[in-house]
Amino acid sequence: MASEGGATGYIVHHLTPLTVGEGFWTLHLDTLFFSALLGGLFVWFFKSQADKATAGVPNLTQNIAEMLVEFVDGQVKDTFHGRSELIAPLGLTIFCWVFLWNFMDLIPVDLLPLIASLMGMEYMRVVPSTDLNATFALSLSVFFLIIFYSVKVKGVFGFAKELTCTPFGPWMMPFNLLLKVVEEIAKPISLGLRLFGNLYAGELIFILIALLPPLMQPLLSFPWAVFHILIITLQAFIFMVLTIVYMSMAHEDH
Repeated sequence: MASEGGATGYIVHHLTPLTVGEGFWTLHLDTLFFSALLGGLFVWFFKSQADKATAGVPNLTQNIAEMLVEFVDGQVKDTFHGRSELIAPLGLTIFCWVFLWNFMDLIPVDLLPLIASLMGMEYMRVVPSTDLNATFALSLSVFFLIIFYSVKVKGVFGFAKELTCTPFGPWMMPFNLLLKVVEEIAKPISLGLRLFGNLYAGELIFILIALLPPLMQPLLSFPWAVFHILIITLQAFIFMVLTIVYMSMAHEDH
């Protein structure tokens, strides 16, 4: 595949999504497919473990499920000081889903695109978190939840007062509003761009390693894959913790 269009063509081919439609209505079919597939895998795994859970000696998969639930529950208890039945399931869903997105980066870069080409598909980008549309859509979902709970907990008047009267009091209302609008808009942008940037760079390095002579590839790909496991876990953790922090701020009513 690297011989078609040289190194540049190889890189562009691996980073080009499988699309349908034009302009604003363009759909990235590979991102939608892998996101739905990995979301279904997450739901199936935890439901099956909940159905088979035993109070006796747990098996390996039950141990993994319980460890993940306790890990996320601990982070929520340390960070979120309000009362909400949504935060812990939301945190668990975001952590596992983003981790599964990122984990696709560890699959050999040529494998799934090659299978897709045999099925007649010209392009196949397999890591949803290297698609800015996916990371930004997830961060926008978190942003809308922040706005919803800010209005629900503080009321329309209370939220409007927070936007216009903090931090410098009512006499600086226009300046306060400008600062708060920038602060709120920065939340989804930073969430989406951080995840996209880190995983896009990681995927690009795997592609560059695949362009090296075959004898050199294992020497670089294995250490980078080991290091990348830390990166994909850390990025999922950061996305989850920031979501909990933002939701905690939305529930604070002074």
